[in-house]
Amino acid sequence: MQPDTDGVLTVSQLNRRVGDLLSGYFSRIWVRGEVSNFTQAASGHWYFSVKDEGAAVRAVMFRGRAQAVGFVPKPGEKFEFRVNVTLYEPRGDYQVQVESLRRAGRGDLHEAFLVLKDKLAAEGLFDPGRKRPIKALPQAIGVVTSLAAAALRDVLSALARRAPHVSVIIYPAPVQGLDAAGRLNQALQQAIQRNEVDTLLLVRGGGSLEDLWSFNDEVLARSIAASPIPIISGVGHETDFTIADFVADVRAPTPTAAAELCCRSRQSCADAVAAAVAALTARQMRNLERSSLRLDRAVALLVSPQQRLRQQGEHLQRLRQRLAQSLARPQEGRTARLAMLETRLAHARPRPAARHTDITTQLHRLAAGLERGLERRQQRLAASMQTLHALNPHNILERGYAIVRKGNGEVVKNALDLNIGESLSVELGRGSVHVNVSQTHGLL
Repeated sequence: MQPDTDGVLTVSQLNRRVGDLLSGYFSRIWVRGEVSNFTQAASGHWYFSVKDEGAAVRAVMFRGRAQAVGFVPKPGEKFEFRVNVTLYEPRGDYQVQVESLRRAGRGDLHEAFLVLKDKLAAEGLFDPGRKRPIKALPQAIGVVTSLAAAALRDVLSALARRAPHVSVIIYPAPVQGLDAAGRLNQALQQAIQRNEVDTLLLVRGGGSLEDLWSFNDEVLARSIAASPIPIISGVGHETDFTIADFVADVRAPTPTAAAELCCRSRQSCADAVAAAVAALTARQMRNLERSSLRLDRAVALLVSPQQRLRQQGEHLQRLRQRLAQSLARPQEGRTARLAMLETRLAHARPRPAARHTDITTQLHRLAAGLERGLERRQQRLAASMQTLHALNPHNILERGYAIVRKGNGEVVKNALDLNIGESLSVELGRGSVHVNVSQTHGLL
């Protein structure tokens, strides 16, 4: 936008040029300050001010950038902001657009955290395939933490409430300070050597990045990865992440959650036993009912000796009666059977006279049929002879026709197919002649 001919800028032109200068000169710079007047809009954008002891500037962080932060800043907290400086032209106010932020003074620690995280991830220490399963019903649980930590009280309270039957062994170690990482590693190695627990809990309460830094130690992370005992990490709050969380077999959001994940509760075990007893009782009742039915059917099939003797006596009496009846009428049965056999024999006896008459009749019919068939065949033969005589080519030649063939035997049908001087054979009704072609005439 060009100024007027007299070189005077409008306010809009001025703000436009100032905005271009700001965005071009102050691009992606880091600014340290304290959050104030924080507002999270329904759209997901963050609006707040960044201030120090002597000044403040308006700031905005759009939804896509804000979602990548992983937590919501609180007023009064100090951060380092990566920003682009822009100008809101309608009012002439300048503001900063925040691309990312980190807690003030933690840039080096955060960078070291990311470097170690990438290194161990490349070595496969975070792979789910190497994670060890947590035993559901452990006999003993180990806790690696400080004796003065509130996390220990939370874990013991949760275990006393959920699983008072499980033994708890504490391996004390400081969870904060210069030598905390080494002491934690020693406590972990002691638990591994003694091998008296089924699961280890590595816990501590929430805190700043510096407070939790002991759990970002590389030596401690490698010891957790190499441990033959499954380890549950419950460090800080739900939004806190340490290297120990990534290496551990299970990551719990809080120490109390770690205690809840390490074993089944006594109530759930009691419920499972009660369910098993109820299922076993129901199955035993069904077995008893089936056995009772089988017993009733077997009893129904049983017959007393007295009743069996009576039944056998009745059966014997019936057999005696049948025997007496068969002895009383032996001759009647034999006579009736003989009469029946004589009748069947009379029907089956051959009758030659009737068969001779049938044979004579069939012979006469056969002779008549043969004679009629011979007459029909003679008539068909005569008709065929007449047809053959009519189609005989020699009869056609007798009427003055001839068959002309070339030297190779081919019959000549067209005079134009012949050559002058060509030798031909002419077959007549009686005999044949050989001629030479002297002239040809064709028909159009």
